[in-house]
Amino acid sequence: MNTQAEHQNTQMEAESAMLEVRAFNESDHAAWDAFVSNHLYGSPFHLIAWKESIEETFGYCPFYLLAMIGDRVAGVLPLFLIKNFLIGKRLISTPFAVYGGILADSDDARVALLDRAKALGQQLKVQDIELRNAWEGQTSGLPRITRYVTFSQEIGPDEATVLNAIPRKTRAAVRKSLKEGLTSRQEFSAWHTFENLYSRNLGRLGTPCFPANHFATLLEKFRGMAEIREVSSDGTAVAAVLTFYFRDQILPYYGASDPKFNAIAPNNFMYYDLMRWGGQNGYRIFDFGRSKRVKGSYDFKAHWGMMERELPYEIHLVKGKNLPDYSPANPVFRLPILLWQRLPFALARALGPHLIRFVP
Repeated sequence: MNTQAEHQNTQMEAESAMLEVRAFNESDHAAWDAFVSNHLYGSPFHLIAWKESIEETFGYCPFYLLAMIGDRVAGVLPLFLIKNFLIGKRLISTPFAVYGGILADSDDARVALLDRAKALGQQLKVQDIELRNAWEGQTSGLPRITRYVTFSQEIGPDEATVLNAIPRKTRAAVRKSLKEGLTSRQEFSAWHTFENLYSRNLGRLGTPCFPANHFATLLEKFRGMAEIREVSSDGTAVAAVLTFYFRDQILPYYGASDPKFNAIAPNNFMYYDLMRWGGQNGYRIFDFGRSKRVKGSYDFKAHWGMMERELPYEIHLVKGKNLPDYSPANPVFRLPILLWQRLPFALARALGPHLIRFVP
């Protein structure tokens, strides 16, 4: 008589033999999203709403792969083909997202998805395949890009506990902002003010701005899972953030403020206000998102005392010979960034949406 372990091994071998990898089709929408929502490493950037948003706004070609055992989803891999004169051809999981990569319920499913992606990369003659993994459990032993970290923290319904978890210096800035008469409101569709603030912020950083409809499309596709929160001082919008809500997580994703109001710390107010609202409304994790280990947003996030974790991005080289570096920290981009920072805002806003497509 088989032992329980032998029975489980036999069942796993049978499932492995039935494993099939195929392309996503529209009838898979509900099953795909259900798998993502229930997977330990799932993220909003794995959902079909992200696929539809990126496809509609940027026109990139999606190659979404499913690992199936009969009618059951055993794994997913969202991929987009990006091709232009600057980076050549690349498969990215997923563009303009901080998290991506393979979600699978077994090693067999993960390996099968990776093998199909590699074959697809050969077929499309890409330079490389980039997997923007959020967790070590997603990795496949490929070469790493180690320039990014992410920050997160548990929050709860007790406002005082949330505030006291913030390190002393940043807590003082938050308390100061709370005395400045700042107010916040949640808006699901009023994205124009946010887009103006965010575009100006990117211009100061030397980064091209997004097409305006990118934010409107995200709000439409993620209906009920995304919003814009606007912070005002005496009726003037001084900061805003577009946030995703996924399971028990809050992910402030695109945020900006008007530097003319830095003295009243609107950024500190905005993120603390979002934390306390989240804790009071049943959210458990505040995901502050990705940063490069350079001055700027990294320093700002590090001062909140959250858990810092390296993001284990992986690259599979196909035609490429070296690991790519398209980050602003690359010296090659230093002069273009400086020139972009000096462009008149109107010109940068007109050109930006055409240029940002080149480095997703």
